[in-house]
Amino acid sequence: MLVGAVESRLKEIIKEVTVKCKAEIQGMEIMPNHVHLVIEVDPQYGIHRLVRQMKGLSSHILRREFPQLRSRLPTLWTNSYFVATVGGAPLAILKQYVENQKHV
Repeated sequence: MLVGAVESRLKEIIKEVTVKCKAEIQGMEIMPNHVHLVIEVDPQYGIHRLVRQMKGLSSHILRREFPQLRSRLPTLWTNSYFVATVGGAPLAILKQYVENQKHV
């Protein structure tokens, strides 16, 4: 479902949310059914709040702008997500991993 115009719009929405929440996207890849992100966010703000903002706003906007998403899916996102801290991992390696997900 996250292809073509939907994919492009989702990228815009994610960028808008990260700016609003003072987070920084280090890497992003939209797959047909999920999203890979490397994001730097203030721990005081909390990754859970950022994810909730991204999912909530993107669901609302995408389902309004692309009616086919309403008829094909009961909800756009599940309640689950995976988060891992990267600690000392080289940022370039993480970016490369995310960017290569479409080619796997």
